[in-house]
Amino acid sequence: MHFPRKEDVNDRKLATNWIEVGALSWKDGENTVGTFSNYGKKSVDVFAPGVDIYSTTPEQKYESLDGTSMAAPVTTGVAAMLMSYFPHLTATQVRDIILKSTIKLPNQKVKKPGAEDGDALVPFSDLSVTGGVVNVYEAIKLAQSIKPKLPKR
Repeated sequence: MHFPRKEDVNDRKLATNWIEVGALSWKDGENTVGTFSNYGKKSVDVFAPGVDIYSTTPEQKYESLDGTSMAAPVTTGVAAMLMSYFPHLTATQVRDIILKSTIKLPNQKVKKPGAEDGDALVPFSDLSVTGGVVNVYEAIKLAQSIKPKLPKR
């Protein structure tokens, strides 16, 4: 069993504020997804940039890094910006906004992460729940449409 995870081990309920992120490459076409990325129509929610990300490293240095550990902070940044500008949103609403505002790649065929060169291509939409890539602009537009709930009098 892997931790952390969105599924509660004891009662099998899913966390409503959890996002699983796959790593997107900067490359076009069949190489759109990082070769190492996690994926799954039921397990990965969304993709975000995660290949050749210029990042900080120990001893005040910088390096280009790959990983879902690079893609997750991109998604976290979108969530942080939404919560900063729209403090009335709940964590679950922020998650829903991020997932609903993704940019879809409906006709994109990609190499399945970890597949051999000769393996067939798969639709990008089959690699995640949303079949999409995080998009902060669309997330902000969607968040603007959600009105705060006024307290009961």
